[in-house]
Amino acid sequence: MTQQPKLETRRWVVTGASRGLGLAIARIAASHGDKVALFARGEKVLDEARAIGDNAMGLIVDVTDPASVSDACAKVAERWGGIDVLVNNAGLHRGGLIGSLSQGDWQAVIDTNLSGPLNCVRAALPYLGAGGSIVNIGAVVGLRGFAGDAAYGASKAGLAGLTQVLAIELARSGIRVNLVIPGMVSTEMTAGISARAKARLIESIPLGREGTADELANVVWWVAGSPYMTGSTISNDGGLLCKL
Repeated sequence: MTQQPKLETRRWVVTGASRGLGLAIARIAASHGDKVALFARGEKVLDEARAIGDNAMGLIVDVTDPASVSDACAKVAERWGGIDVLVNNAGLHRGGLIGSLSQGDWQAVIDTNLSGPLNCVRAALPYLGAGGSIVNIGAVVGLRGFAGDAAYGASKAGLAGLTQVLAIELARSGIRVNLVIPGMVSTEMTAGISARAKARLIESIPLGREGTADELANVVWWVAGSPYMTGSTISNDGGLLCKL
């Protein structure tokens, strides 16, 4: 993958950044000399930001709460003068067949995975200028159906649609919006999958292995800096979608 030219320091907001993919994305951005605001619900995000260094700040944020997100984005802009990249990574997975999926679980997933990104876009927009970039983190199940994943699949399919609409609406302001689809990536979210189920999943991946958080983070960094890319869906899944 060709590296994008690094012209100036960018200011990032990454949600769900206390662990897994979000933390890997924040670290990759910081490694390129960019400034990164890490958003997450728990206090661990404060420690992770301190570990990254002076070009990072951690904020305790609930993406399902518009006021919480607005306050956090204002703090980022106050400290750094604006926002250049928003990565909507925060996610929640609660599975269950339709007959057993509770209304509470359904709503919690939709609130986090679909309303959450919308809240973040609305909060960041006043500080995103021309050349700004929004990267939404989708999922294979948002493009292909999987039994037992009604809430998660619906939320991620909705995020794919939202990405398309935002790309059209925000293009006139010079803001690009894209969707990155991870495959099976080794993170805390996938750690609970049984060894038997994981083996079956890996058998369906043409490259024959899980991806890593750093591999996905590098793709996100590249997409964020691609000046003529908007409304695109970029899959980094080891070839999984080819077989579904």
